[in-house]
Amino acid sequence: MAELERAFNLKLSPAGEALKEKLLAKSAAVAIIGSGYVGLPLAVALASAGLAVHCIDTNPERVHLINAGQSYIPDVAGSELARFVQSGMLQATNDFAGLGEADLILVCVPTPLTQTKDPDTTAITAAAEQIAAHLRPGQLIAVESTTYPGTVQELFLPRLTASGLQVGTDFFLCHSPERVDPGNTLVTTRTTNKVVGGCTPACLALAEHLYAQIVAEVVPVSSPTVAELTKLFENTYRAVNIALVNELALLCERMELDVWEVVAAASTKGFGIQTFWPGPGVGGHCIALDPHYLAWKAREYDFAVRFVELASTINQTMPAFVKEKLVRVLGEAGKPLRGAEILIVGVAYKRDIPDVRESPALKVIQLLQKEGARVLYHDPYVPALQPQGWFKGQLESVALTAERLQASDAVVITTDHAIVDYDAICRVAPIVLDTRNATKGVVGACAKIVKL
Repeated sequence: MAELERAFNLKLSPAGEALKEKLLAKSAAVAIIGSGYVGLPLAVALASAGLAVHCIDTNPERVHLINAGQSYIPDVAGSELARFVQSGMLQATNDFAGLGEADLILVCVPTPLTQTKDPDTTAITAAAEQIAAHLRPGQLIAVESTTYPGTVQELFLPRLTASGLQVGTDFFLCHSPERVDPGNTLVTTRTTNKVVGGCTPACLALAEHLYAQIVAEVVPVSSPTVAELTKLFENTYRAVNIALVNELALLCERMELDVWEVVAAASTKGFGIQTFWPGPGVGGHCIALDPHYLAWKAREYDFAVRFVELASTINQTMPAFVKEKLVRVLGEAGKPLRGAEILIVGVAYKRDIPDVRESPALKVIQLLQKEGARVLYHDPYVPALQPQGWFKGQLESVALTAERLQASDAVVITTDHAIVDYDAICRVAPIVLDTRNATKGVVGACAKIVKL
């Protein structure tokens, strides 16, 4: 670690010294490729630090909204975005030609999985090729997209050095994985530490100078690959522990015990345990996908990450468990699932955000439709769901009225949004299957409430 501690004050090449001076003077021009949940908050944080930012996005609607000062990300205040747009500190475009004028290029593109659960590097490869086409001396490229260990050095570096420029001397390359927690108002881009790994000590030094301006603390590591694996481990840690508590929920079902009571009691221990709660599965770009990135890379080394693969299997079974439990509950009421009207409450992958990426609620909808149920949904954050292979036809959020609740054969709570009136649901709906413990503390309920 001594070498890492010295990196901040490392003597740099002329191109590196020139870039360092621009960073210190806040005159460096920034280009961010991708302006979603990671890119837009980062753009605002950099603009707040006094750096001029261009967001480059292939989505014309996003470009239009940013230039109009309208935020589409809950974690970015529209008033703050508008202020930076109006001052000229933040602009958006779909033209990659501006990469040549940027001193700092940050890559925040999506990294999904293919249908076979392998990394889909389409977007990140396209970003690397665009950067290579506009690369010049004196640029720092920071990859923030979550990806498999080795991406920066195996996918980015060869494309950039093909120009004849040398990494660490002419241009500088690092990985600093995003740690965004959408919807969390207590932990923001500015208050979260940044792990940074550079291809060379000079790359690391300049990356530290960049991120030290916008985050609480920079955590240097020895290489981009270490930084990449760090991010995968963080999210796999969560996925494994969620799987553990989901498996406990399956056991409690057999034992006729309340898993929520068991976990709540265990969480009172002051050491040796971190509380995770069960649910209908895992969602979001990170927890649902990152373990697969890790398992995929491990196979390259003839190594099976058995805990990780088992955790993914358990979490993927939870939507089917929800369906099976609903079948039993309806059966006890003398109703078949086929032909039943089921109201899903909450389709976002986590509470109080509009993000449906990999949401387990979507899989629940698909499974219920396959069994012949008529599925409706209510989500105050998601007005419509487009058909993308999860379910049949477009769905639109319905109002949570007494008439709608009474007409439903059962309500299934799959996301526990804070603004939903669960007392009202339980007063009117005939059956409530609560997969999130959202009905905890509900009194005077008329419904039959069944928990995961």
